[in-house]
Amino acid sequence: MTRKFNRICLVVLDSAGIGEMPDASSWGDAGANTLGHIFESRSVMVPNLQAIGLGNITPLKGIPAVENPTGSFGKCTLKSDGKDTTTGHWEMAGIILKQGFPKFPEGFPPRIIDEFVKKAGVPGVLGNVPASGTEIIKELGEEHVRTGKPIVYTSADSVFQIAAHEEVIPIDRLYEMCEIARGILHGKDEVARVIARPFLGHNAADFKRTENRHDYAVPPPAGNLLPRLKDAGLDVVCIGKIASIYDGMGVTADLTAKNNDQTIDQTINALNSDSRGLIFSNLVDFDMLYGHRRDTEGYAKALEHFDQRLPEIIGALGESDLLIMTADHGNDPTKEGSDHTREYVPLLVYGKNAKGGIDLGTRQSLSDIGQTVAENFGVEIADGVSFLDDISR
Repeated sequence: MTRKFNRICLVVLDSAGIGEMPDASSWGDAGANTLGHIFESRSVMVPNLQAIGLGNITPLKGIPAVENPTGSFGKCTLKSDGKDTTTGHWEMAGIILKQGFPKFPEGFPPRIIDEFVKKAGVPGVLGNVPASGTEIIKELGEEHVRTGKPIVYTSADSVFQIAAHEEVIPIDRLYEMCEIARGILHGKDEVARVIARPFLGHNAADFKRTENRHDYAVPPPAGNLLPRLKDAGLDVVCIGKIASIYDGMGVTADLTAKNNDQTIDQTINALNSDSRGLIFSNLVDFDMLYGHRRDTEGYAKALEHFDQRLPEIIGALGESDLLIMTADHGNDPTKEGSDHTREYVPLLVYGKNAKGGIDLGTRQSLSDIGQTVAENFGVEIADGVSFLDDISR
């Protein structure tokens, strides 16, 4: 088989939704529009994204459509039951979730906490509420240091998070606790991720999370895009939190990146390497630092900074490489609360030997991205409609 592209670089702008989906109101997200509201907040300068076709997807204030975009453009529906990180990324790999992961908006019930306390051998837990990770360590960190009780909390996502001071509960012990929690949380309680959230500092005024976070994800169903590519002898280079989202399944290289700049650097490094297959990266700051914290200005600045660095990624693309940019869900910083939002996500496709100016329309699922990658490399996944022919010369 002759491949249209030797490598495909898939970059996820975590949470960069582009307008409410038809069922948004049933999720409490009527009127959500992450990018739309950010661009309404002030003049946001993203000339490189605009040139590829960002403003051609849908009207965005200050980002008019260009007559001859260098890339192709569209938006993707999140077909699965959910609006979280795991759901969005799994759908990109061809997995449609008909039943979303369980969430615990009132905290975890005694059947879970009691078993965790017993099996982990801890004197109890603090918190057990939905909370911002940075806020809960300010609120409960000093009590945790005094008592040795780990801080357990969740969020609007399907997560069981354990925060602990590294000098009170060492990293290896915290990871062990997370593995115990992962073993407990199965069946109807099988959350998408258990997350270790270590921190350091002397008191509430200076507690700060460290970079020793570790995720324990539910393994995705077999037959998704990543192991299909690996089994075909192709590279599957994952950057940032991508490998943990798929529980390492199908990953041939896991490159560490803790923020947007590190992710961009590692993406460029991967593009400059001798590889063939998929380079898959996630720009986490948009969601973690600005969406959840409802920081519209921070989000706007992060978009501008990514746009400034986008030419570096494009410059590293080979003649037979393809760049796909998208998101996994929305997280409108102008909405109340701190939850993700049920939105369409943008789709921008660029390659030096790919067609530009193609309107890819509203895709029926994020799995269309996975199916496009699969078709290019001659592997099969269960869901999605490829747009490979649309953008190939």
